[in-house]
Amino acid sequence: MRDRFLEGMSHAAATVNVVTTDGAHGRAGVTVSAMCSVSADPPSLLVCVHHKSRAGESIRDNGVLCVNVLRDDQANISDVFAGRTGTGEDRFTCASWTTGATGAPVLEGALVAFDCRVAKHLRSGSHYIFVADVVEIEQRIGGSPLIYANRAYGTPVPLPHGAPAAGEADPALCVGCFAPLGPFLMPRLLRGFRARRPEARVRLREGDQDRLCAGLDRGEIDLALIYDVALGGRFVTELLAKIPPHVLLPAAHPLAHEAAVSLKSLAHEPMVMLDMAPSGEYLRTLFAEAGVEPTVAIRSPSFEMVRGLVGNGLGYSVLVTKPANAMSYDGAALVARPIAEPVSPGRIALARRPGRVSSPAALAFAEHCRSFFASASMTG
Repeated sequence: MRDRFLEGMSHAAATVNVVTTDGAHGRAGVTVSAMCSVSADPPSLLVCVHHKSRAGESIRDNGVLCVNVLRDDQANISDVFAGRTGTGEDRFTCASWTTGATGAPVLEGALVAFDCRVAKHLRSGSHYIFVADVVEIEQRIGGSPLIYANRAYGTPVPLPHGAPAAGEADPALCVGCFAPLGPFLMPRLLRGFRARRPEARVRLREGDQDRLCAGLDRGEIDLALIYDVALGGRFVTELLAKIPPHVLLPAAHPLAHEAAVSLKSLAHEPMVMLDMAPSGEYLRTLFAEAGVEPTVAIRSPSFEMVRGLVGNGLGYSVLVTKPANAMSYDGAALVARPIAEPVSPGRIALARRPGRVSSPAALAFAEHCRSFFASASMTG
């Protein structure tokens, strides 16, 4: 019965939440999907936490908790607090936090955070059940919740205006693109594709690689331009281009006039890292090939933020995408230089879900990508 129950409940979709606490009995946090409202007057929530989780005892003894409802691009935070990926002893290093009115940690950038005091708790079966009164609410404007169902992450898909009725096919081709690549590649790609197929409708999806892979898995994305990193053979991929990475420096940096820059010469300088999956994994491989351990000073998931930080002298970076404009958003001058050591290039691939029948538009777009990458300069 237990196994049948778990299997049945795996089909019940729920938001993904990181529940945190802090106080005299320690700081702790855990990922949970068992969270729901109890009452709007007064506002209160019900949260269930496994009794073997250290967070359960800390919440009980501290008497406070914060329910941080994750956005659909925060699956990595869920994995850390679920214990699937490690960050050492302190899971909180995976994100930025503030302190709520109760003293519980509040995730910066959460879709919504409910800061609460525990009103009642009891042990039922394998879980602690907490009924908590909401003290304070911090809500982000915009964004979609991260959802867990069928033992996989998902995101709500809004119906566009004029969406087809149930049972009708949507003729639009959905193309996904790794966000830092999007502004560099997609405008030119789509301009050429429209010239070839003016009747084709195209919807764009941008995001980190985890989000795009989830869209491919669910069949929401037909084709995706992504890096061929950490895919594990789960998709049918076609290698389109190999792009050499480069070092990005502020124009005033002493090495800015070198023809090529050695990563070893930067080992002790602060690095600004593009922290959007799979960039981190690729960079770890790249630095290992060069025999260097970087000194990461600042991380950002934003490509343009990284360029701005470098332009303002806060460190160097290593990137693959090289925009034509050698200037940051705020007007700081930048210099891109080749890496002196032999390192692996970034591998851009076109990916699709195995077994998916490609539409005529998808086949045409794939052929257009092949000819585009065969002729285009990818080094800026």
